Amino acid sequence: MQIKELARATGVDVETIRYYEKQGLLPEPARRDNGYRDYAPAHLERLSFIRHCRALDMPLADVNRLLVFVDAPDDQCAEVDLLVDVQLARVRARLESMKALEKQLLQLRARCAGTHAGHCGILDELVSAANGEACACHPGSTRVNDRSAL
Repeated sequence: MQIKELARATGVDVETIRYYEKQGLLPEPARRDNGYRDYAPAHLERLSFIRHCRALDMPLADVNRLLVFVDAPDDQCAEVDLLVDVQLARVRARLESMKALEKQLLQLRARCAGTHAGHCGILDELVSAANGEACACHPGSTRVNDRSAL
C-alpha cells in the first residue's frame, strides 16, 4: 500500500509516518519501480502499535523501547512494566497539576459579579496578575518586575 493509504488506515499523518521512519520506529518500506514506498501489513500493524502508545501519551523513546520488546517476544518484560509505571506516574502528576489549575480557575470565576467588561472581576484579577499583583488564582504572587522578589 502507498503512504497515503497507510495514513488513512491508521489516522497518522503522512509527515508523521516519514518522521517515524527517520527515527527508526518504522522500518523503511520497499520501493516500487516508480519509487513510491510500498508498505506491507507489518507496517500497518507496527504503526497502529505506535499510534496506540502515543494515544497513551508515551514519549517516543519509551515507544522505541517497547518496540524492542515487540521484536524480541522471548525477552523478560520487567522493563515493560517499569515503562508503564513511569508513564502512570507522569499521568498522575499531570492530574494533580490539572486539579490545581481547576482550583485556580474556580477562584477566578468566583470573581465575576457584573455584566459589563468595565466592571468584570475576572478581567480586574487578570490585569492585576499581569501587573505582578496578587490575584484570586495566585494569591501569593509578587510583583513580576520587582527585582527584590528574585
